[in-house]
Amino acid sequence: MADSEPVAPNTFRISTMDCAVEESEIRRMVEPISGIRGLHFRLPQRTLRIDGTEDAVTAALTAIRKAGFAPEAMTASTAAGSAADDHTHDHAPGAGYARYAAALVFATVAEGISYFAPETMVWKVAGMVVAAVAIWLAGLETYTKGLTALRHGKLNINALMSVAVTGAFIIGQWPEAAMVMALYAIAELIEARAVDRARNAIKGLVDLAPDDAEILQPDGSWNRIKATEVALNAIARVKPGERVAFDGVVTKGNSSINQAPVTGESIPVDKEPGSQVFAGTINENGELEFRVTAASSNSTLARIIHAVEEAQGTRAPTQRFVDRFAAVYTPAVFVMALAVAVLPPLLLDWPWLTAIYKALVLLVIACPCALVISTPVTVVSGLAAAARRGILIKGGTYLEDARLLKAVALDKTGTLTEGKPKLVAFKAWGATDEGQAQRWAKGLAARSDHPVSRSIAAGIEGAAADVDRFKALLGRGVEGTVDGKAMVLANHRLIRERNQSDEQLDAELLTHEAQGRTVTLLADDTGVLGLFAVADTIKASSVAAVAQLKQLGVTPVMLTGDNTATAHAVARESGIDDARGGLLPEDKLSAIKAMRERYGPTAMTGDGINDAPALAQADIGFAMGGAGTDTAMEAADVVIMNDNLGRIAETIQLSRRTHAILWQNISLALAIKAVFFVLAVFGSATMWMAVFADMGASLLVVGNGLRLLRRAQPAAVEQTTGRLATHEA
Repeated sequence: MADSEPVAPNTFRISTMDCAVEESEIRRMVEPISGIRGLHFRLPQRTLRIDGTEDAVTAALTAIRKAGFAPEAMTASTAAGSAADDHTHDHAPGAGYARYAAALVFATVAEGISYFAPETMVWKVAGMVVAAVAIWLAGLETYTKGLTALRHGKLNINALMSVAVTGAFIIGQWPEAAMVMALYAIAELIEARAVDRARNAIKGLVDLAPDDAEILQPDGSWNRIKATEVALNAIARVKPGERVAFDGVVTKGNSSINQAPVTGESIPVDKEPGSQVFAGTINENGELEFRVTAASSNSTLARIIHAVEEAQGTRAPTQRFVDRFAAVYTPAVFVMALAVAVLPPLLLDWPWLTAIYKALVLLVIACPCALVISTPVTVVSGLAAAARRGILIKGGTYLEDARLLKAVALDKTGTLTEGKPKLVAFKAWGATDEGQAQRWAKGLAARSDHPVSRSIAAGIEGAAADVDRFKALLGRGVEGTVDGKAMVLANHRLIRERNQSDEQLDAELLTHEAQGRTVTLLADDTGVLGLFAVADTIKASSVAAVAQLKQLGVTPVMLTGDNTATAHAVARESGIDDARGGLLPEDKLSAIKAMRERYGPTAMTGDGINDAPALAQADIGFAMGGAGTDTAMEAADVVIMNDNLGRIAETIQLSRRTHAILWQNISLALAIKAVFFVLAVFGSATMWMAVFADMGASLLVVGNGLRLLRRAQPAAVEQTTGRLATHEA
């Protein structure tokens, strides 16, 4: 599908930009350039999109080239080719392992020569040659990048390793230099694979959307064709156990579909004609036919993946702090190593070779890789974990800042409630027969297109009476002739105008209105015959979700445009203590500002359309029910891909776990380095130990960050995927 996707202007592929350290290096060089508005990195694709003036882009490319990188302008064809190259590279790492394994063998031979061979010039030269071969096999790329960085006065990890290994070789520690470079290269490769797991965690969803689908042909036959060649409004068919290839609307059939890849819900959803289906979801049982409503490259799943990739290119607050710290830390350590190499021989009578060796060990220990890589791996893991749960977080900043929330403003309709009124109560009035009153009411309600009337008609079982002379009464209800009698199905206002209201009826209506219900009355010329109460019902998940927010110390507040009585009724039922009704969009803005002053950082939760101003005003905007809704995707900082309000509490909990792991990683990396710093200067740390300290710390922080991916995938996905694999086999 890549060949059909447009490439944004000023997008460049940098084939050697394969880790967070190099991204940070490029960012530091380019961001200060005047005219640069933004940098959008996508490390999985090794691409950078530069947002800025034409002159600024030109200056940025010059700076990137001076740093030793080779940016190439991207086109649709080169994007497709590079994607294929990346796919091959990601799935065939054997060549890299083979080369580094050979380097390790040569380094081991060099060590053997050093320990066991006679102390003659021939063996010494042979050992140096073998060590040089090991360094060449393992460190060619490191040397290339390192020398380029040194030429431009940049002290990055490649520069530090190049200086350390070269220095060790020169002072006669050539076996150790070879082993250090081989171990470093192997550890880097292992680390890169582990980091790729975090970067590509969300990309696994791409494989859920099949490459082809069965499409109805003009002659009535079914042919399986490529997904990229299917036009909008085509009719597709999906059989039991198969995956849905497109977003669409069911036209024929009934089935249950596992929507976990899109919404995070583990319980399959029943589908019938008129229901929406999403690409990448899994058909459980019956056969379905559906009309394609979005191209394969523009499905809800594709847009989720794209949004997460964009979010991976943004930097969280902790990541920005670490980048600034590393920019100062690396040169400081280089100066410290230089001081260790020079001052002890002059002041403490250390042997020069001993001092230089300790300084080289310090350089290896000081490599900032573990420190710099600790944050992006953790943040990307958090973003991927959220996406697997149907929570689309549009940047690392929101992932980190959600832990700070003290209050959440909740819209009522569609957020706390279903957003669809239902008939919740009926009462025959006077001596009227219940069944007769329902039949008359259904006849009148079925002729109206008003939402309340439709709810009444849908909520009454049985046949509807025939209606003649039907007429809609604007703002009051409907009227018509039913079984030869003139009747109205109307609101309380019309009943009062007809002088058919009394104290008993008013009291009954007040009881329902206090519960947030809309009451409609059936009446004929003799008086009221029946009372029908309609309400927007609370979602099953809302009460538990509100309780979870309170347990986290977050105050839920309802902001709604509905009347105050209804707002308070829904608030009582859902467990919310503070409810404010009758609010216009500008009133919600003021309420958000007041909440921020009273509680602190505040989130807004709405449908992403009517609540867009409040979503923008809040510290974090949550859009509910975002599956398939473009507006919701654009309006909010976090999109909940279903209507489960409990995902907000999950987002806050994930944010807190992410923040904790971020600082665990930073503390772990610095602590390990501090211990080996002391050992290197005052103890007997060797370059071997230095490599294990640096790369061991890197692997530890990567592994710790990947913990966020655990429990991210609902069990039902794994179970269904297993059944799907069996079916396809």
